[in-house]
Amino acid sequence: MKLKTASAAFALIGASALVLSGCAAAPEETPTETATATESAAPTIDYLACAVSDEGSWNDKSFNESVYDGIEKAEAELGVQIADAESNSAEDFAPNLQAMVDQGCDVTFAVGFNLVADANAIAAANPEMNFVTIDGWSEGNANLKPVGYAMNQSSYLAGYVAAAYSTTKVVGTYGGIQIPAVTDFMDGFYAGAMAWGAENGVDVKVVGWDKVAQTGQFIGDFTPNSGTSKSIAAALINEGADVLFPVGGDQFGASSEAIKEAGIDGVMIGVDKDVALTSPEYASMVLTSAEKRMTNAVYDIIAELSAGGAFSGEQYTGTLANGGTGLSPFYEFDSKIDDATKARLAEIEAGIIAGEIDPLS
Repeated sequence: MKLKTASAAFALIGASALVLSGCAAAPEETPTETATATESAAPTIDYLACAVSDEGSWNDKSFNESVYDGIEKAEAELGVQIADAESNSAEDFAPNLQAMVDQGCDVTFAVGFNLVADANAIAAANPEMNFVTIDGWSEGNANLKPVGYAMNQSSYLAGYVAAAYSTTKVVGTYGGIQIPAVTDFMDGFYAGAMAWGAENGVDVKVVGWDKVAQTGQFIGDFTPNSGTSKSIAAALINEGADVLFPVGGDQFGASSEAIKEAGIDGVMIGVDKDVALTSPEYASMVLTSAEKRMTNAVYDIIAELSAGGAFSGEQYTGTLANGGTGLSPFYEFDSKIDDATKARLAEIEAGIIAGEIDPLS
């Protein structure tokens, strides 16, 4: 039977660079996209599901943690065994993936765009093993399944409601690193905000990102709540923004501090998870969130494979149509969004799903 603890070969790779789930601090208990509570753990089965994080740790309140939630849900509800390795830097990616190979993982999730090259390399070197790349792609490896998200769809809705809510009609967005997995959010947000302005005959300005020129403000990494993040947020506020959409993992502490210090009645829009629930300390400032529901995809893939399903390298794309992405509820702000805007958001969502509205136009 496969074990969750590290093998001797794994330990030799370098304990300083690798943190297995048996040693790492598990993410704090937070609500996920689907209910995860169970009365008792499922009987253990001989299936080992593994994951390697991007930089930012499993406790990033963002995409790493969403994947971790998925494998923990599979452990609790399906009885699979799990192992993982945290990456502290890009230099950890390749050895961490090799560690999962050495563990004999039945499937290994490589989390984040930054791991795509290493994920393809490890898949090519181990054709008998199965891998999944989150926010990546396969370079012809049949044993590597890409999981991606049309985040421009839910972000278009976020941009639309941001413009509707804003009193200054200036909304701001900035990113962690300028990569497609980040700018897809920003493109959709920009387009949605502009759409509200066009429909209502109001000049709307988006600061921090120019969709046409593909230039904007970026932190340079995904370090949570860095000083750079706070400085960028403050600069966007100085340009008039009263709604901020930080697309860089957990930047909500930095953004909220910038808003408070500016003394404005500003709000934020969350990314990846339902931030008002997962980080309730910010709930009073979170208008909504553009969710990337990775927990569901991870769990579903493990459920199918552990039940004997055949592995497929076919890409999974999370969309509004399949529930892979979507807006969170407005919670405390529900009464501040008028019924006409809510109705229009529903129409827009239906239009995107039907292919009648292009969230990138």
